[in-house]
Amino acid sequence: MKLFLSLVIAVTLSPIWPLGQNPLIGDPYIIINKNTNELAYVNYGAIQEVYPIATGVTADLTPEGEYTITVKAKDPYYRKKDIIGGSKHNPLGTRWLGFDARKTEGRIYGIHGTNNEESIGKYVSNGCVRMHNKNVEELFNKIPLGTKVYIYAKDLNFDTVAKMKGAIR
Repeated sequence: MKLFLSLVIAVTLSPIWPLGQNPLIGDPYIIINKNTNELAYVNYGAIQEVYPIATGVTADLTPEGEYTITVKAKDPYYRKKDIIGGSKHNPLGTRWLGFDARKTEGRIYGIHGTNNEESIGKYVSNGCVRMHNKNVEELFNKIPLGTKVYIYAKDLNFDTVAKMKGAIR
């Protein structure tokens, strides 16, 4: 009974990620470097994958900081131009991972696929992070809601940033 009560108290009083600032080592974490247009997927205390991406046309369009994935959608609907999900004309591609930048609740800023695969590696978006559809589908399946996303534009490698944010040792 003492062990049970101790566990209940520990769980009740301890900060539970994703409510905290940083992930715990071993939790999924996404790091985006706007300088290199790359996204790192961190899990189990190590960088698992690095993907090429596209970011904002201007430096201020893709917001920097730490955010939380709050929305996940397959074949997302593109409201701005009323394009249904799954359409080859949909610029959001096949997946949407919305994050809460600038208090938008994951509906405006996101990591998503594209219908323009040639745009990857460039500065072309209105603020979102574009990925090849096959890559965003892979990432979509690996991360839960609540995953933290850190976006920066500095000459720091992913290992350094992951250690700084507490995602790896």
